[in-house]
Amino acid sequence: MEKANARFAKSREFLKDAVRFNIDFAQTAQSLKLPAPPLQKPCRQGAVTVKLPDGAAALAKTCNMSLAEAISRRVSVRAYAAESISLEELSAMLYATQGVRKTISPSTATRVVPSAGSRHAFETYVIVNMVEGLKKGVYRFLPFDNQLELIALDDDAAEKAAQACLGQIFVASAAFTLFWTVIPERMEWRYDLAAHKVLAIDAGHVCQNLYLATTAIGAGTCAIAAYDQNACDQLLGVDGEEEFTIYVAPVGRCR
Repeated sequence: MEKANARFAKSREFLKDAVRFNIDFAQTAQSLKLPAPPLQKPCRQGAVTVKLPDGAAALAKTCNMSLAEAISRRVSVRAYAAESISLEELSAMLYATQGVRKTISPSTATRVVPSAGSRHAFETYVIVNMVEGLKKGVYRFLPFDNQLELIALDDDAAEKAAQACLGQIFVASAAFTLFWTVIPERMEWRYDLAAHKVLAIDAGHVCQNLYLATTAIGAGTCAIAAYDQNACDQLLGVDGEEEFTIYVAPVGRCR
């Protein structure tokens, strides 16, 4: 057991209190009054966008069970029916995971999920396979605009997503798959070296909301952390350094 503990020691340090870094918070980018990173990555010039139904209203309308029941029924689902999800249901899931409640300042906004310092360092990409009204391909959610930005039309996007998830083929049968990327600078701006532990914690908050919301609409999901980093980043068109994949979750009707 001693040898095993020594082998794990370095990785375990990541989970310990970040104050071990002896961070001088008077020297963070925020304290030095440097500009905060944008709350949302800008939409590319000339990009095609799709307006979504109101997410909060869609969530209230499509959920058909109580929170207590959703918590009790929550499971990881890896078998999906060959059935489409409506655009309204997709909007509900996006709102449940990253919906904006209030913009407080140019550098701070609150959302329906908690985040350290309200930094919300994630971007949400959607691999669309069977969503009513949307062509197959890669999209990015714009929570402050309640829109989807089309990244690329691709009839094989779902299969590529499955391969990027180390060949977990059930991903290809999902109606859509959410890929969350992280832009670390958003959290580093406030927390410096303490940022990276809370980024991992925040990802859990987001995906748990997805589990409960999918359960409540009669669908299912399965969180995926086993993936090919480069393949995922390439599929989404992100640079892998300043923005990279951190979590994945396919969504579909339960078979």
